[in-house]
Amino acid sequence: MNYPLGNPIKGNMPPKVRNIVDRDYQLGVSAGASGPDMDNRLLDAYSQAVVHAADTVGPAVVNVGVLPRRSQRLRLQSPNGHGTGSGFIFTPDGFILTNSHVVHDAACIEVTLADGRTLSAELIGDDPDTDLAVVRIQAPHLISVKLGDSRTLRVGQLVIAIGNPYGFQCTVTAGVVSALGRSLRTISGRLIDDVIQTDAALNPGNSGGPLVTAAGEVIGINTAVILPAQGLCFAIPSAMAEFVAGRLIRHGKIRRGYLGIACQNISLPRRMVRALDLPAEHGVSVISLEKNSPARRAGLMQGDIIVAIDAEAIRTVDDLHRHLTEECIARETRLTLIRRTTKLNLGVVPEESRSVGGKG
Repeated sequence: MNYPLGNPIKGNMPPKVRNIVDRDYQLGVSAGASGPDMDNRLLDAYSQAVVHAADTVGPAVVNVGVLPRRSQRLRLQSPNGHGTGSGFIFTPDGFILTNSHVVHDAACIEVTLADGRTLSAELIGDDPDTDLAVVRIQAPHLISVKLGDSRTLRVGQLVIAIGNPYGFQCTVTAGVVSALGRSLRTISGRLIDDVIQTDAALNPGNSGGPLVTAAGEVIGINTAVILPAQGLCFAIPSAMAEFVAGRLIRHGKIRRGYLGIACQNISLPRRMVRALDLPAEHGVSVISLEKNSPARRAGLMQGDIIVAIDAEAIRTVDDLHRHLTEECIARETRLTLIRRTTKLNLGVVPEESRSVGGKG
């Protein structure tokens, strides 16, 4: 944009900002600046940060469209944007991070690069429990970006979201980190911890795109919005994404422990808590057991209430899921449970999970 000589664009600027713009404009005029040079002088620090982040990460952002198994039409071509998403290339050899809900159960995946090339992609692996997935393309001259450290984020910090809402490629929005350490429930029923909350505007199609700092570092993967609320958007932190992506590339999935039980949260009477010296006033009630499951073989029964695993309190089903990690597979785990009015300790050896969902 070019400004007429002696008539800088002020809009509704506060007086202090207007004075700075006038001063910089006059300095530019005195120096003979015009066109792009004048534009650069009028860019404030905020604008420069957003522009820098978009220039750094934007070329690595891709549009992801899928042909689902239940349809013969590319969801990429859907007029309402459903079934499309975003992603970004995070290795020079073509690995792309996106959301699991974008590519899960896809018969065909198609990726459009920022330079306009459209390529077929291979699903390397996806993890509905963290809503993350890795796909890969084979092409020369790919631009990639590295994952930053989400653990350094602070509330109020400037962040920029880049994606393809409703198919509008490489759309940039900006906001701040609204909160850290949020919890978000995925389609599989599990709870993701330490999620980033931001007010950078997201819309359908932004899913899987990067959340970027002013320095151009990817510190989150945009995953969800709360509708019809405005400014309630969430991203999976890059620290979690790096962990999950590494295992998806190696194994095609995330290994988790499996007990073979269905549970529900339950409150315990205070009298029972005191009498049995329980760690909390809540536990997890076993409502069913699968045949030949580790839990059934260990002697768990319907109606048992799990109150601790390896001496750590279990208050909710989500606490139970957090303990069923890769490390517990094939290793004896000690369950503390209540059977009727008796406290028992039971050893169980979790197996590797064979499916996704809300069961433990």
